[in-house]
Amino acid sequence: MTSEDLAALGGAVQSLEHPSLAARITSMVGKPIELIETVLPISASQVISKAVGAGLETALKIALRSMQRIPQPGSDMLHKALITASGAAGGAFGLATLPVELPVSTIIILRSIADIARSEGEDLSHPEASLACLQVFALGGRSGSDDASESGYFALRALLAKGVSEAARQIAQHGTIKEGSPILVKFVSQIAARFGVVVTQKAAAQALPVIGALGGAAVNYAFLEHFQDIARAHFTIRRLERVYGQDVVRTEYDRLAHSS
Repeated sequence: MTSEDLAALGGAVQSLEHPSLAARITSMVGKPIELIETVLPISASQVISKAVGAGLETALKIALRSMQRIPQPGSDMLHKALITASGAAGGAFGLATLPVELPVSTIIILRSIADIARSEGEDLSHPEASLACLQVFALGGRSGSDDASESGYFALRALLAKGVSEAARQIAQHGTIKEGSPILVKFVSQIAARFGVVVTQKAAAQALPVIGALGGAAVNYAFLEHFQDIARAHFTIRRLERVYGQDVVRTEYDRLAHSS
């Protein structure tokens, strides 16, 4: 592996093994994320669960309608402007806006992920590549307290691999996946289980009385940047795997992860 590619892999390891959203939010509001989450009402889990499901289902529909149709190259500044505007509403009106705001934010993030995927050589006309964009929402849901042996990058990829493979095969054969199909439900639920972790952190921060519209916009900005970091790392690794093979990349990844 060249020194340039090794450096790129090292950066990917840092992003994937040391998730930053919780730290960013903690720094922003001056409280540990565990304390921030206590501001959420008991009913919040149901609201978040429904919003996460709606956001991912909408994102999946866009992905399966061929993400190569998304204008390219996209504007990173536009993505950030849209996400902050969406977050301002969440900060101003709190948890009540999440069912509307989160699907919008999820689509904006998906478009940004798609741009990053293309920049790393992905062909989004292939169903597997489009579904790999959706994997980023699960990969970005790892918390710092997770057991690395169970929820590290390659462990999560392995967990999602069967769902991606089944969905991609059905798309290749039939052009789409029927809504409500077991394959679709399973794939969305796997991603939602992880994506919901960071959505809870985001919702808790935006629900703080002191946050307001400006703080809500900043939280959403951090939310977008978090998934952009994860996407760059994920698609860097996929690019390196196409060059060097999965075994070589996995060996170097593990070495760098253990030394960091």
